[in-house]
Amino acid sequence: MLTRFRLYRERGWELLEAASYRETWQRYGGSVITHPLVVERLSALAGIPVRYLGRRVDDQLVAAIPTWGRHLALSRRVLKRRGQRNLFDLGNAEVVLPVAPGARARLRHRGDYLSELNLRGCSGLRQKKEQLALARAPEEWSKKFRYNQRREQRLFEEAGGVVLPVHDFSPGEFAAIYTELFERRWGFEVPGKERLADVFGLLREFLSGSLLMIEGSPIAVQVLFRVESPDWLSFEYVNGGVDPAYQHLSPGSVLSYINTQAAWEDARSRGKALRYSFGRADREYKDRWCTRVAAFQV
Repeated sequence: MLTRFRLYRERGWELLEAASYRETWQRYGGSVITHPLVVERLSALAGIPVRYLGRRVDDQLVAAIPTWGRHLALSRRVLKRRGQRNLFDLGNAEVVLPVAPGARARLRHRGDYLSELNLRGCSGLRQKKEQLALARAPEEWSKKFRYNQRREQRLFEEAGGVVLPVHDFSPGEFAAIYTELFERRWGFEVPGKERLADVFGLLREFLSGSLLMIEGSPIAVQVLFRVESPDWLSFEYVNGGVDPAYQHLSPGSVLSYINTQAAWEDARSRGKALRYSFGRADREYKDRWCTRVAAFQV
């Protein structure tokens, strides 16, 4: 019975080697949660084998997907079912699969928060009620919003604030900073706390952004991952933390301004589009920074 179900799910697809998935991703692009190394490393951490599938047209690979059973790889549902719910946290990440426009690839593996980009090459997607929040370009902000952000950054700097790249810190140091500020801000344990340093170590090359410090102490941090596709850069803002003692300086807002500005400069210097995801559009503050876009599921 399970074999028949798998045959149905995989109809029109063929089994691939990891190298072929990697080549397809590099050709058509994707997002953080579908990046070949992210999939490979986090699947190994979870102890779950990845089954890679591809679709060919005229002997050319036009689509590829990484799967865990009947789900797309790195599925939160699979982790929860295995008692590993908090093994790692990628938030409600935008899922961009490496699929060519016009590939007509039928998706039957369960997945959530699939990108609008995949509508050009995939069928079987249903629009969700929830939407994703993607950062607006700076010129789309109002004059008042831009003025307020520059003013907040200036006040932070006048108070002795310093901006440091996250790569100045080891995975263990970064995990400790994030844990401390997250728990101060939210009052509960950071998701994936036990393996946080391991995850940051595995994904170190994809960590991006800065953190804020005053008098040698971190006061704001964001977990931000970056991957590069042929035509766009994908940033996934997972979560963050701030020290409430410095709330008068709006450190979370200052850091969002710094990180999004840097991302736009990065993308434009490379002549690429930017997909900077704040995850699910579920908070009022995200509407100040972002445009809501449709999300899909299988």
